[in-house]
Amino acid sequence: MTRELLWLTLTVILTGLLWVPYVLNRCQVRGLSGAMANPSRNDKPHAEWATRLMFAHDNAVENLIIFAPLVLILAQLDYSTNWTVYACAVYFWARVAHVIVYSMGLPVFRTLAFTVGFFAQVVLALAIFRIV
Repeated sequence: MTRELLWLTLTVILTGLLWVPYVLNRCQVRGLSGAMANPSRNDKPHAEWATRLMFAHDNAVENLIIFAPLVLILAQLDYSTNWTVYACAVYFWARVAHVIVYSMGLPVFRTLAFTVGFFAQVVLALAIFRIV
């Protein structure tokens, strides 16, 4: 497994686990049966941090759709450099930071973390064309 694929795997695991805290909050707020029921307009709202975490999870999924193919294309091309490894590591840690600051309600830092992750994706896209 390449180092880029390792970072992709860690990113997938992170994204796959992000639902757990907000579903636990849903169980706490609505009870287990309420959490398992179909959504309703009359449902008790989540805690604010849980609502923000849901949005962060959505954003992580949306960006995984871009990050994963870039890494897989590089693996298919058998192209790995320090730049691509660093970009994948930076992307992962930017996503971790994004989830934390988004859940905490820190909008400027949320945008900065997102932007860092975006530029990591740019590095990977450039690497596909062997520009970096």
